Amino acid sequence: MTSRERIKATINHKNPDMLPIDAGSSINTGIHASNVYKLRQYYGLDKPGTPIKIHKVFVMTGVIEDDLRDIIGSDCCVPEDDVNHFGVPNEDYKEWKLNDGTPVLVPKLFNTEMNLDGSLYQYPDGNKKWSPCALMPRGGYFFDPIIRKKNVEDEKLDPLDNVEEYKIMDDNFFNNIFNKVKNLYNNTNYSIYYELPDTSFGDIATIPGTGLSNPKGIRDFEEWYISLYTRKEHIKKIFAAQLEKGMENLKKLANKLGDMLDFVIVTSTDFGAQTNLFIPVDLYRELFKPYHKKINNYIHSNTNWKTFIHSCGAIYDLIPDLIDAGFDILNPVQISAKGMDPKKLKKEYGKDIVFLGGATNTQKTLHFGSPKEVKEETRKLIDIFLPEGGFIASSVHIIQGNVPLENIVALIDTYNEYRN
Repeated sequence: MTSRERIKATINHKNPDMLPIDAGSSINTGIHASNVYKLRQYYGLDKPGTPIKIHKVFVMTGVIEDDLRDIIGSDCCVPEDDVNHFGVPNEDYKEWKLNDGTPVLVPKLFNTEMNLDGSLYQYPDGNKKWSPCALMPRGGYFFDPIIRKKNVEDEKLDPLDNVEEYKIMDDNFFNNIFNKVKNLYNNTNYSIYYELPDTSFGDIATIPGTGLSNPKGIRDFEEWYISLYTRKEHIKKIFAAQLEKGMENLKKLANKLGDMLDFVIVTSTDFGAQTNLFIPVDLYRELFKPYHKKINNYIHSNTNWKTFIHSCGAIYDLIPDLIDAGFDILNPVQISAKGMDPKKLKKEYGKDIVFLGGATNTQKTLHFGSPKEVKEETRKLIDIFLPEGGFIASSVHIIQGNVPLENIVALIDTYNEYRN
């Protein structure tokens, strides 16, 4: 099987010829640029000092080129974005160094001027006349959003304020994404997937409006979660307005991209904390599920794509509703969270949803274990999830910058044991 055939079989719950893998493709499966650099040096792919192109500036993951992708055995790829999380165009790259000295390439309007305390601001659209929208602390590996709008006056709330960042895309956007996907489809055998614009309802990473010069509405994390209980009708109006724009873009993408994609990321909204859900199941059913169903139903009725939800945490009790809402693929399968027992997940839901992730515990083992422990855990998890298809191996979320290189190599070596 080619990579594309392997993933197609897997997401249709058929046995693949070998272990399917997604490593480094998307914001949910990425590898921090510092570790991409170390891997490329370890495998002798670059001369020392060769910079790594940043893939997702918000989390500072690195682009996985085909030579490294083939060493890892990754079967998936995602087209690069035109504009990043801060509203900055991904173009005219320049050299810069991360806090640990890793040489990287960042977009022209990415701010590289450190503050006196060693922290780094980013600005919406790269324009310093606006207040900074994100901060990388001194010695940090990625950015945290800055909350610029904290006070909420109920009598002035307008649901359209919280959808200002969502746009009905123009022809240039659709032509660009078509050309990128067509190039990947015609010139590689990788499975291609894509993150839909404007369909991730209530994604806390987008609530602060980091790409906006002056965000309005409910933009504070705490206030947003409170509003899910106290301003339900207002939240529904926000989601309805977002759905209108998201559906318009989705229809054009479905027409433009056709069968070149295998699946799409519908939402990356986290519903779980470490030990429980952020919201009760009945609140998910009232606020989120109707919009998820509309998106997923359209995709299943008009394309051959499968639908992907990223949700961290202890979401075991929510999985039946996610399946009923039409989701085909669950990521990151946070096995370290309460109730997310791999054997139980596979037994109860393995025939109904594909698990993408769950191949290693990034909170503990990959960060703090030995290479031997990484190998043992990864083998154990693959042996649980792989039988009868429906599993794409990936780390539980992003591989961060402070993970020991030898542990990542141990993970890759274990993957390859199942591919030879």
